[in-house]
Amino acid sequence: MITSLKNEKVKSWKKLHKRKERKNTGVFLIEGIHLLEEAWNSDWQIKEVIIQEDTIIPEWCRSLHITTISKNVFEHISQTKTPQGIAAVVEIKQIHTITGNHLLLIDSIQDPGNLGTMIRTADAAGFNGIILGEGTVDLFNDKVIRSTQGSIFHIPIYERNLKVTIPHLKQDGFAIWATALENAVKYNECKIDEKVAIIMGNEGAGVNKDILAQSDKIVNIPIYGKAESLNVSIAAGILMYYIKG
Repeated sequence: MITSLKNEKVKSWKKLHKRKERKNTGVFLIEGIHLLEEAWNSDWQIKEVIIQEDTIIPEWCRSLHITTISKNVFEHISQTKTPQGIAAVVEIKQIHTITGNHLLLIDSIQDPGNLGTMIRTADAAGFNGIILGEGTVDLFNDKVIRSTQGSIFHIPIYERNLKVTIPHLKQDGFAIWATALENAVKYNECKIDEKVAIIMGNEGAGVNKDILAQSDKIVNIPIYGKAESLNVSIAAGILMYYIKG
């Protein structure tokens, strides 16, 4: 059992809190039995399970590489307020092919909770994939992962330059919908094409103007009350479920 914070393994786990280290090593940390089970059931490569002393090990975990650590070490590597005593190092899955008729494009979303919620909602709505544009919060940020509630393991997610990717999507028959306030039509007045990719923009600035110019339709969601705007993840959910019909 590892009890020292100076242990090399402990240092390497702690480093995975940083985006740079995750990128360099090709692995990331997850916490909690639910996320671990979702990763295992979704055929992601679990490199190591980290168990706090006196924590019950699920039966299906016993075939995996397990390292036991003391409570103080687990609290040291944990990024949650109430650690469950189980974590894992997971290999980042490389996904290269974009398939399906319904895609969500993310342009510079900054809030981890918003990104995680959109991933979870896209999974629930039956979207085929998500493309993260430049300037978006890291997919493997712990708050993003927790907000997805495991959906990060269910739906293909790619990182691409949207300005380069959108023309290819158009060639493949996708109608590109972007969200904006100006020169927009109500989303529920738009004909739904067979293939649709929705672009959701930055919480404050919206969709980048150059990317907006590449869209086929600019849509908005009416505000009937006194709210200034909708949260971006809520707006994404409304549009995705409308497109799925």
